[in-house]
Amino acid sequence: MKTSSLRDQHMVKPGQKISLSEIAPGYTGPYSQKSEVQGLLQANRKELVRLQELLYAEARHSLLIVLQAMDTGGKDGTIRHVMRGVNPQGCVVTPFKVPTAEELAHDYLWRVHKAVPPKGMIGIFNRSHYEDVLVVRVHNLVPESVWSKRYEQINQFEKHLTENGVTILKFFLHISKEEQKRRLQERLDDPRKQWKFAVGDLAERQRWDEYMAAYEDVLNLTSTPWAPWYVVPADHKWYRNLVVSSIVVETLRGFNMSYPPPKEDLTGIVIPD
Repeated sequence: MKTSSLRDQHMVKPGQKISLSEIAPGYTGPYSQKSEVQGLLQANRKELVRLQELLYAEARHSLLIVLQAMDTGGKDGTIRHVMRGVNPQGCVVTPFKVPTAEELAHDYLWRVHKAVPPKGMIGIFNRSHYEDVLVVRVHNLVPESVWSKRYEQINQFEKHLTENGVTILKFFLHISKEEQKRRLQERLDDPRKQWKFAVGDLAERQRWDEYMAAYEDVLNLTSTPWAPWYVVPADHKWYRNLVVSSIVVETLRGFNMSYPPPKEDLTGIVIPD
């Protein structure tokens, strides 16, 4: 399967409606096991390292990667595996947790705009401004008359970013409720992973259907030509990593980057002994 077909296959086409119940979280395309894609994953990782160095050196573009998922959906694992080997000087991960008192004193996009990557950088949002139409909606933290306006506000915010040199990739890591249970049980059973387990995750799990409805609205209302969403089947981590890494690599290649010329004339320069 070509990279471009992965991108096309998993994109939420702007203006078209999708239903998450019709997208299989266990889908793996033409592949049946991890060993079949090991070479592709290694090639993507090597190419990503090369392209990120170019991005950093040229400093003309910035890339923002947004990761959203249910608990245990694989946001941390995606960052760890897809971005392995990337120069940490050129990549910043921002986790968005419960807003602080200072953040709550501003509009909900204030803390997000501050974290947008500058030119030459890759920024990764582990959760994002979309929490303000997901958690906020499911838990009724603000009235519907407030959160319902945020879809268009977010669209315009992202359009502003893209018109100012920020390319946005948004990935929803789509896992099944059965796979979430398996991963939660794995955390509970393994002393090395128990620190990740939060009893509150079980309460959130009870709201699964509400979250799926909220995510569907996010995907259908905020997948735009300038910042489309990708629904990534994520029950199989290796396929998740293949899809995300392939789309990131293809996007960076599309920047048509080159190393900048030296700042000074280097003709005749001799390094002294």
